[in-house]
Amino acid sequence: MKLSARQVLAMARLAQERGEQLDLQGRDLSNLSLYRAQLKGADLSEADLTQTNLGKADLSQAILLKATLGGADLLGADLAQANLSRADLFQANLIRADLRGADLREAYLGGADFTDANLEGADLRGARYTAYTTWCVDFDPDAAGAIRRL
Repeated sequence: MKLSARQVLAMARLAQERGEQLDLQGRDLSNLSLYRAQLKGADLSEADLTQTNLGKADLSQAILLKATLGGADLLGADLAQANLSRADLFQANLIRADLRGADLREAYLGGADFTDANLEGADLRGARYTAYTTWCVDFDPDAAGAIRRL
């Protein structure tokens, strides 16, 4: 069942008030506007976030294991300590995103834009990227364990 942005935000507020983890595992959240959403620590494993606007959203410590984020707008999003392991970030906009300590192991990063992103301490072992992936200045994806694919 596809959720609306209003439903997601209401669920997030309720979970926060109750001190519970927001569980959106496997949910269809594609094409929503969740700009500045407070999703800290949310479980978004295997969720479909294709083309979703998550600009400036707080996704710190969120679980995005195997999530689909193709074309998602994560401009300035807080993804510090987030688990993006095996996530699909094809052509995602991660400009100025905070990815400090994020787990990007085995993620697909083809065409993603990491311009001015903070990747300090991020784990990119086995992450796959292409010639179309844009990295922040002086960042060496190969040294971080990422693998370039054609």
